[in-house]
Amino acid sequence: MGETLKLPLIDLSSSDGISTSKLIRQVCVESGFFYLINHGVEDELIKRVFDESKKFFSLSVEEKMKLERKGLTGYTPMYSETLDPTLKTGDLKESIYIGPLNGVDHVQNQWPSEVLPSWRPTMESYYEKLISTVKRLITLIALALNLDENFFEDIGALHNPMGFVRLLHYPGEQIASNKEIYGASAHSDYGMVTLLVTDGVRGLQICKEKDKQPRIWEDVPHVDKAFIVNIGDMMERWTNCLFRSTLHRVTLTTEERYSVAFFFEPNDDCMVECLKSCCSEKSPPRFPPIRSGDYLRTRFNLSYASEL
Repeated sequence: MGETLKLPLIDLSSSDGISTSKLIRQVCVESGFFYLINHGVEDELIKRVFDESKKFFSLSVEEKMKLERKGLTGYTPMYSETLDPTLKTGDLKESIYIGPLNGVDHVQNQWPSEVLPSWRPTMESYYEKLISTVKRLITLIALALNLDENFFEDIGALHNPMGFVRLLHYPGEQIASNKEIYGASAHSDYGMVTLLVTDGVRGLQICKEKDKQPRIWEDVPHVDKAFIVNIGDMMERWTNCLFRSTLHRVTLTTEERYSVAFFFEPNDDCMVECLKSCCSEKSPPRFPPIRSGDYLRTRFNLSYASEL
């Protein structure tokens, strides 16, 4: 394992929004990763999510494959995803995606309701809580970018946003192989911002300098009752690379590991273009404008063999 990393705690309940936003700006420029505490998501709800997750992944492969991924939602079996395109072997994990609950036409959720009757209401409750939490965080990110706190709301990014809950299971197997195999190979997240909660089993690492060789990996320790938050590639693009979308991975251990990620993306039709507070004559925009939905589908296609 790598060196252990120390990340700041961002208190979402703080009454000092200016100081909090300044700290967010500092950490997003330096590493793009931080812990979020006092986020308003109850411990009991998180526990229920993990309990339901374990029930689902303990089902037979045949039962889980009834919910095999179609488009952006559903079950993905072991080795079906390769986050690092330089590797020839898929990642050793299984997962299930749950998409927006607001009736987006091209997203149809799949639920194991017949075998797990409590699963859907638990995940829907969790999804709604996370949407509320992230919207509060986004106002602080706007302030951190020297924008009005309602900037992302005003441009339509938060109107019917595209949020995805992803439940993940790493089996805790050590496989004798001459190939590089990871639970999740090195990658940066595609979207705006990600919130992650884990069961405490180690494995998550980040590399702050993704363009340097050799890469230096640092362990991200578990902090009880905190979400691990990281900036995605879309936000890096939006900020003209001011905020960092950091490379990260999950290494394999002999311990079984569960985690739950929440990927928050803007409205599909939101235009992602360089923020005025992040460019100047000396630092012109590096990327052309692009629709959020177009950008995300292009990135997903790189990780999965089938087109979305």
